[in-house]
This record gives sequence, structure tokens and C-alpha cells, in this order.
Amino acid sequence: MRLVLGIESSCDETAAAVVEDGRLIRSNVIASQIDLHRKFGGVVPEIASRHHVEAILPVIDTALAEAGVTLDDVDGIAATYGPGLVGSLLVGLTAAKALAFAKGIPFIGVNHIEGHIYANFLEHADAEPPLVCLTVSGGHTELFYMPEFGRYTVLGRTRDDAAGEAIDKVGRLLGLPYPAGPDLDRLARNGDPQRFDLPRGLAEEDSLDFSFSGVKTAAMNRLNQLRQAGEEVPRADFAASLQEAVVDVLVEKSLRAAVAKGVKTLFLSGGVAANSRLRERMTREAASLGIRVYAPSLQLCTDNAAMIASAGYYRLQRGERSPFSLNADPSLRLGS
Repeated sequence: MRLVLGIESSCDETAAAVVEDGRLIRSNVIASQIDLHRKFGGVVPEIASRHHVEAILPVIDTALAEAGVTLDDVDGIAATYGPGLVGSLLVGLTAAKALAFAKGIPFIGVNHIEGHIYANFLEHADAEPPLVCLTVSGGHTELFYMPEFGRYTVLGRTRDDAAGEAIDKVGRLLGLPYPAGPDLDRLARNGDPQRFDLPRGLAEEDSLDFSFSGVKTAAMNRLNQLRQAGEEVPRADFAASLQEAVVDVLVEKSLRAAVAKGVKTLFLSGGVAANSRLRERMTREAASLGIRVYAPSLQLCTDNAAMIASAGYYRLQRGERSPFSLNADPSLRLGS
């Protein structure tokens, strides 16, 4: 049995977790700052980093206590070092390095996007590479091919806005609180997804890249036109139409990637992987192709430290270690 302490602080969640053998969550503690940033309509980096400083040690202490262990029982410490907000990243990364150095414990830096992929391994005992993973959130929309643990090839990524960013910005115009994704999902369930004709970005068959700036701009312009004309906005129909435009592209390109790579396993990961329409359509349409879709529980879709600990475990198992000189990399990318 090997225990890894994971630490995550890339944005506005201060998180720590203890994971056993890369698969079993012993504890998973998250201190969220959503309420602090909601009044600003988005994350304020300076506020985020200050609150990470206040929360990081209590969160780590709580994670260890809930797991029933001390640092003397931990075999490795994994921490996110990018991508993310540099001030936020530095808080968790510095804490992890300090604890690892003081206790003589191996330290490993983990890519935040890689962590999201491993959220699936925490809850699906039968999940194994090779696979294709769609990682979709407020800051990222990427397709990866994962032939084995620790190896990733980028098949496609957004050329502009991420899917979650488009949803959040249009959701704000619809009067939804930050982050808009969960509320837009609920609103869309009672709407007509065919009511508004919104564009599907980068529909060409020779590309697995994404683009969501077009649908975002078209949706914002349509909302402004309705309001300028004095018309009442059918919020549920508009939310459903926006959601369908985004999901159409995500599903089509993910399945095309899985077929091209000849895999029978498709992962969803990231905050937007919690979207009920995306999960339902991806699962149903993949089944018709003989492809099984795995998605984390809603709690593990959002930022958490259990996924970082899991990814760190597999790197430590391969004998990898990170130097204490490792710095935060806010623009870090995953895969070749």
C-alpha cells in the first residue's frame, strides 16, 4: 500500500486529499472560494491567492486527519504546478515542496489537466488505457489520446474560447450567477434546443480542434437584438439552444477521435463534464459505436486534490521525482 498526499490550488479551490494506491480516496477536502468571487462575475487572482494562503495548512491538516494518517505515513506528495493562476499555484506548490523537504518524502509536480483525466480512475476500477479523453472546462477544451499511463497525444484543442468560458459569459447575460454552467444546465432541461439557430464552430471533417468564440458572440448578439426590440427572452429555450450547440461539437469530435484511434474507452473530464446533456448524449451515441464512456461523479469533475494524488501516484510508481526547483507554470500544456 502506498499513500500519496495531493495538493491542488490552481484557481479558486484550496484542496488536499490522501489517495491509496492511486485508486482509493481516503480523504478529499475542498475549501471553495466561489461565494467570494461570485459578486465579481469571475475569479479575482489576488483575492484567490490570499485565501489560498489562509486555507492551505488547515485543509492539509484536515485531509490527513480524515484519512487517519500523519505525514509519517505518506509515501509521496503531489501538487499541481500548472496550468492556472500563478499566485494560486505557488501557494499549493510551495506548501507541498516544504512538507516534502522537511519530511524527506518524494515530491512530484502534476499537470492540472492530467489530474482531471485521473479523476476517472478513482471511481472506475475497470478503466484502463488505451483511451481518448475529452477535457472540457472554463479554461480548457482538449482531446487527448492516452495509449498508456503517463503518455498523452493532443488530438485537438480550442483555438479560442473554451466551452465553459462561452457558457459562463452567455449565462451571465441571461442573469445566471457565476459559474453559470450548473444553472444553465438546469434551465435548459425545460427549454427547446431548436428554438434558436446558433453556429457550430470548426465543423470541417479534417480537424479535431474546437472553436467556441463564434457561438458565444452569436448568442450574445442575439440576446442583445431581442432586448433592443423589446422582446422577452425565453431563457430556457435560449439556454437549451446554446447548450445543444456546444454539446453537438463536443460529442461529434470526441467520437470521431475515438473511432480514428480505434479505442473502446472514452473519458469525460473537467467541470463541463458534469453537464447532464453532454453526459447523456455522449453515452448514448458512443454506445451505438461500441464505445464505453466513463465520467467522474460531479464532485470529481470540479477541481480537487484526489485527482492530483492519483496522477502523482502513477508518476511516482514509474520512479519519477520532481526537483525542489520546480516552478509554477501558468501556461503549462499536456501532451505532444
